[in-house]
Amino acid sequence: MHTSRNEKGDLRSSIARVMAGAVGPAAALLVCSWLSAEEALAQRPLSDAGLGGGPARLSTVARAALERNRDVIGAEYELAVANGRVSEAWSDVYPNVDFSSSYTRNVAPQVSFLPAQIFDPSAAEGDFIPVQFGADNIWNLSVNLEQTVLDPRVFVGLGAASRFRGLQREILRGRSQEVVTRVRIAFYDLLLAQEEVRLTENSLKRVRQSLDETRAMQEAGVAEAYDVLRLEVEVANLEPNLRRAENRRRAAQRTIAAELDLDPGQEIEVAGELALIDLDDFEGNSAANRDILAFNGIVVDEHFDVSDLIRRGTAERSDLRQLRSTESLRKAELRIEQTGYLPTASVFGTYGLAAQQNGPPVFFGTSNQRGTSKQLGFRVSMPLFSGFRENSLIAQRQAALRQAEIQTRAATDQAAVQLSNLVDDARAARSRTAAQGLAVSQARRGYEIASARYREGLASQLELTDAEVALRQSEFNYAQAVYDYLATRARLDEAAGMVPLVDVPVGRDPSAGNGKG
Repeated sequence: MHTSRNEKGDLRSSIARVMAGAVGPAAALLVCSWLSAEEALAQRPLSDAGLGGGPARLSTVARAALERNRDVIGAEYELAVANGRVSEAWSDVYPNVDFSSSYTRNVAPQVSFLPAQIFDPSAAEGDFIPVQFGADNIWNLSVNLEQTVLDPRVFVGLGAASRFRGLQREILRGRSQEVVTRVRIAFYDLLLAQEEVRLTENSLKRVRQSLDETRAMQEAGVAEAYDVLRLEVEVANLEPNLRRAENRRRAAQRTIAAELDLDPGQEIEVAGELALIDLDDFEGNSAANRDILAFNGIVVDEHFDVSDLIRRGTAERSDLRQLRSTESLRKAELRIEQTGYLPTASVFGTYGLAAQQNGPPVFFGTSNQRGTSKQLGFRVSMPLFSGFRENSLIAQRQAALRQAEIQTRAATDQAAVQLSNLVDDARAARSRTAAQGLAVSQARRGYEIASARYREGLASQLELTDAEVALRQSEFNYAQAVYDYLATRARLDEAAGMVPLVDVPVGRDPSAGNGKG
């Protein structure tokens, strides 16, 4: 969904108002700045993201996604809120100072009636004399200071706010991992779609060439009309296949555009060819294919220890770290409720200044018309009974903590199973690429032989068509096997908590040349 510039401005203002009330004006200003930066980022030319100068490599697209993806930007906003909460928690530790001042003009001063006998003993019973209280001008000023000396809830709350900030920081890391993994798979999807288009175009070109040759042979009386008809049918079948492949390519382009917060109609070209990737010889690949092979986190080789991966993965993967942070946060929340039974203490001081004077107002009057007051004190508060409210809150926090502990244990067990399965899938896909590579070589050789035999009149047109179909299918099967391997490696990196650009730098893939990964 696209938002107009005015709508974005209204949205930014609304968020600023909410943030100002939740975490203070400083955090609100920070978020407004980020929102303005996001809007400017969305309006930047595509070339500024490194994607406008021809086919883009995988590392370039992934870096652009980390800068532009809305999930990552949203997680950054959440981290800003968490930083504001930490600042808010610290505000309870610092002293509170209040200043107030007022001026009152008595247009008609208050009048009270006193018994007349107070001033005149001879006055009759029941007579009253009106007496005016208060001057024409009344001035008041007060400064109040209070400093918390003991409040367990405040100090425990500081720890909870810090844990919440750590959780949001880990959520940002997890979102970044998810975005990079999604972009990797979307990149591979686009490569596979481009490969399908290329192979279908090549196949269509070969069939059309065979059709032209067969028509010439028919005119020479060497081939039959049936051979021409079969090739015409083959061309008619390939043309809609090409259109479907082109549709899949455009769909993959739209997926990447969405990850980069670009116009869905933006034409994105990516560099690399799955059918030409050599997993056994890293240096023998093109620069674009080397960039693809180097974009890996963990190393899966013949000496790979799955148990070590499970141990490291459960410690590093973001979803488990988020669950552990949530569990720690629940413990802090429980301690906050438990401190409700403890006393609080604070010191306070007050300074007051008051003045009254008649006639035209003179700021706080003269020295004989004003007076001051000063107080110092110590306040202790001890909760005695709150209708079992604290007991109920503590029971709720304990239940939430137990739930978080169960979720962490269950997710840890599931992670171990997932990692083991992904390692098996990666090894199986790697082995399949070797078998499919051999099949491509054999199918290409078979097509060359069938073509030569057909031109010499030693093979039928059916044999040539079968050889062409076998070559096309074997080439696509190899590209599909490479795709499966790369996509599995992307999921394995995320599951192990070792995602390129987020957790590890992008470099040469040590497992690319051993044939075992």
